[in-house]
Amino acid sequence: MAHSASARKRHRQNLRNRERNRTEKSAIKSEVRKVLESITTGDVEGAREHLRTVARKVDRAAASKTIHRNRAARLKSRLSKRVKAAATGSGAPATAKAKKAAAKA
Repeated sequence: MAHSASARKRHRQNLRNRERNRTEKSAIKSEVRKVLESITTGDVEGAREHLRTVARKVDRAAASKTIHRNRAARLKSRLSKRVKAAATGSGAPATAKAKKAAAKA
């Protein structure tokens, strides 16, 4: 347990920041899920709207260093790639996991 006043304050700040980061990350995951759901149901316009929301939240989280900026870029890139594929009708591109499973079969 923290003994000095500065250590106690740092502990309080860490608790507050951890909660803020958890809620931000959870909101991002929820929006990503909505994008993927929209793609699977064929609602391309809804997927685009959710993608804009994801991009906004991810950029904000990266700016506050809640998530790494490369992770933010990777998330936006992968989701936009899938939305674009769904819009053109070629279907969502296979993930690495799906490619491995297909190669084994």
